[in-house]
Amino acid sequence: MTREAMEYDVVIVGAGPSGLSAAIRLKQLAEKAGAELSVCVVEKGSEVGAHILSGAVIEPRSLEELFPDWKERGAPLNTPVKEDRFLFLTTDKAYKLPTPPQMHNEGNYIVSLGNVVRWLGEQAEALGVEIYPGFAASEVLYHADGSVKGIATGDMGVEKNGEPGPNHQPGIELHARQTVFSEGCRGSLTKGLFSKFNLREGVDPQTYGIGIKELWEVRPEVHQQGLTLHTVGWPVSSDVYGGSFLYHLENNQVAVGFVVGLDYSNPHLSPYEEFQRFKTHPEIRKFFEGGRRIAYGARALNEGGFQSVPKLSFRGGVLIGDTAGFLNVPKVKGTHMAMKSGIEAAEALFAHLTAEGQTGHECLGYPERLKQSWLWDELYQVRNIRPSFRWGLFGGIAYSAIDTYVLKGRAPWTLRHHADHTQLKKASDCAPIVYPKPDGKISFDRLSSVFISATNHTEEQPCHLKLKDASVPISTNLALYNAPETRYCPAGVYEIVEDPSGPRMQINAQNCLHCKTCDIKDPTQNIDWAVPEGGGGPNYPNM
Repeated sequence: MTREAMEYDVVIVGAGPSGLSAAIRLKQLAEKAGAELSVCVVEKGSEVGAHILSGAVIEPRSLEELFPDWKERGAPLNTPVKEDRFLFLTTDKAYKLPTPPQMHNEGNYIVSLGNVVRWLGEQAEALGVEIYPGFAASEVLYHADGSVKGIATGDMGVEKNGEPGPNHQPGIELHARQTVFSEGCRGSLTKGLFSKFNLREGVDPQTYGIGIKELWEVRPEVHQQGLTLHTVGWPVSSDVYGGSFLYHLENNQVAVGFVVGLDYSNPHLSPYEEFQRFKTHPEIRKFFEGGRRIAYGARALNEGGFQSVPKLSFRGGVLIGDTAGFLNVPKVKGTHMAMKSGIEAAEALFAHLTAEGQTGHECLGYPERLKQSWLWDELYQVRNIRPSFRWGLFGGIAYSAIDTYVLKGRAPWTLRHHADHTQLKKASDCAPIVYPKPDGKISFDRLSSVFISATNHTEEQPCHLKLKDASVPISTNLALYNAPETRYCPAGVYEIVEDPSGPRMQINAQNCLHCKTCDIKDPTQNIDWAVPEGGGGPNYPNM
């Protein structure tokens, strides 16, 4: 069956904060100029916001650029931050530390980013943007000269063996004068673009963290609306980059999460178990006793910052948002940067498209606009904070204080990054970690957590987690690293099963939260995360 093709001026892959901001600004510019501009957004989640997960405290400066009247429009920023706390935890005590200046949240809001994105989607559609949720962009299309032509969505109704099933529907080709990739962290199409256009030449490897989050309804007497609480220290050892957040929203709800840098070296470490253990600390447990867990999810985070930003434009397309690595790590915020990159991309693309004969050409104005914006300066000033934690928690804190207060982010050097998958040591060289069993009240097992993420994939489809060599999980990963896939995955996707013929790797792809951690952390880079059938994955409420 041949695929249907549709033509647009701009196709945007991913309906997150950056993609929707770009779509909105493009339509605003066209309306102001009295021009016709067709804009399409494809989203692999079942609805706009279904796959969106963040802390989240949002800095509204980019939103104000997009909609100066956002309050009147009813944007769901309902909880202004009232207090910041920063704690250092030991096994049973908590010590209050000065809040780093980057983590001061005056003027910011605690939000459900999923709900903010849903609202942005409504604003985009009101401007005439066509949004298609449930369609996963699975392939980049190219012109004969090698420039990007657009994307194709994946086929629906394909059987496990790769053959068309009785309900098969071929994907759709979406052709565009310019294609905007806003796939989020570790985008599957973006990986191919990096290789095709050599976009990572001359920059550091991207480095990542995994963020695991729960949403709770807590007792009114422990709820402190507007409180943000961050911790470092226990339960992870001082050589592991990690920390937590607790954000008190409205309606007695608390968002709690834990982030672990994926450059950790001990293969016995489980980020999921560290998060569950963290909640049992006396200073943290008091918030959740007698409460009710509502939702669960996980996602990878870009932590490379300034020195890991790839080349952002190429013939026929641009990279924006998390796909490009825009996250201010010490500020623990990326939404304002993602939205700003979308706004600047739209400004550059509109100028590019209204010039003569610009279809398929490279939009060089976009990176130049970004370099003149506050985003570039903000990213530059904090570039050395995350890599300084190679010296451990206390070395990182000490350096960060000097870099922030003395050098003001203008040090005459730039610290470098390493690829996360190269950092694991052999299991035999590391101390095993014994994690307590979940109690079902404060701490929970993986499968009950996946259940409340509302994750669903049709089981008849091919596995979207591809092994380049099916023997490696046993011959290398199990033999040398004690099967780290079974621990770094926060959804129980990877499982070692004992057969009469010996151990084998079982992949429970239907559990996948689309966090991409396996694609990042696998020590042999043997796992390739590809998009499953559109509409699959988690369906996050209020995350």
